[in-house]
Amino acid sequence: MIYWGMGMLVIAWLADGGISRLSDLIKEPLALGVLLFCGVWVLGLLWSDSAVIFQGKWRKYFILLTFIPLFSLLSRERLPWVTGALLCSYLGMVILGSYQWAMQEMQGISLLGMSYLHYSAALGIGVILAVFLGWETLSREKRWLSVLSWLIAILLLFLQFNQSARGILLATLMALLLMIVLRYRAEWRMLTGGLTAIMAMVILFATSSDIFHDRLQQAGTDLRSFQQGDYQTSVGYRLAMWDVGLHGIAEHPLLGHGSGMAKKYFDDSIITYKQGIYRNLPEFQETAHFHNELIEIGMHLGLLGILAFVFLLWCWFQIFRQNRMALLGSAIVCFICISGLTDTFLLYSGTPPFLLTVTAIAVCWRKYREDPDRIGQKYTSGERNGNQNPQMFLMSA
Repeated sequence: MIYWGMGMLVIAWLADGGISRLSDLIKEPLALGVLLFCGVWVLGLLWSDSAVIFQGKWRKYFILLTFIPLFSLLSRERLPWVTGALLCSYLGMVILGSYQWAMQEMQGISLLGMSYLHYSAALGIGVILAVFLGWETLSREKRWLSVLSWLIAILLLFLQFNQSARGILLATLMALLLMIVLRYRAEWRMLTGGLTAIMAMVILFATSSDIFHDRLQQAGTDLRSFQQGDYQTSVGYRLAMWDVGLHGIAEHPLLGHGSGMAKKYFDDSIITYKQGIYRNLPEFQETAHFHNELIEIGMHLGLLGILAFVFLLWCWFQIFRQNRMALLGSAIVCFICISGLTDTFLLYSGTPPFLLTVTAIAVCWRKYREDPDRIGQKYTSGERNGNQNPQMFLMSA
């Protein structure tokens, strides 16, 4: 269903004359970052093997291209409809996930084919957005809306603690801590109070969640098994894959092995690497990706791909910063980076489109509020092009 929706989006964009506005659209930082990142993947086909390039999940990185038609189509008239549709969809997802967890004692959303990883990622993004919205409305003296937003954030965080995605939960907590530090870095009392509140909620939710306890115990058991030479566990499998992946990057550090070659390299190398101690890993789980964003990209494209990925994140931050939402941009980039430490976050089927849609809506709402006549018009030369100099994420928040 996701891919059908993307196809319809592209058709609508082409029918709306999107190609004619592409030259001005790429002046938006994120559009440029997405095009360059995906372009590097296309370039990597030049030094890959055409017989195996369709193996693995690396092609899902091209889902990021949907930001271009989506952002181009968001006019003043369409924006409320898109926002309403997104909110209704998200509410339905949360209700279904809550019902499945509370009544059926299952994780994820089986009805939507959404695993606990994807569901937890959506919850984490919702937590970040709700906290940011609370601060935004507080500055406009809408305290009731601020309180409501923060209560929603607490509820979503509670639901996330009852999913098994440890890495994504950590990413959410780190993003929240970053937001509090950046928001109150000059107000020590507020900073102390905010950090204390976060720690209290973490302790409360952690002690009340059996799933969280089980995952922590499992992590310890997996580490002990790994030390004993058993790599067919969740943690052991990741550590083994990272070991092979780093070895593969060291062999071709600049350009990698080529787009689509990572899976073949792993399946071939585990037979001989370190006397074949990892050769039985495919029996535990079929090889799909390296469970780490940087290692996955580095295996395919080496340093070239990693630099393109860093540029993509910088552009993602810049589009928020140029629209006076540097705090939200810092949190989202932090969330993507930390989620990518234990999984390939941008290869999730549904989460990147959701995050791109959130980005497009947030940026367009900000532009519309500052200049009501701007969004309903076609792009003109220099429009939506920021003139600020690039700075570090944290210093410019």
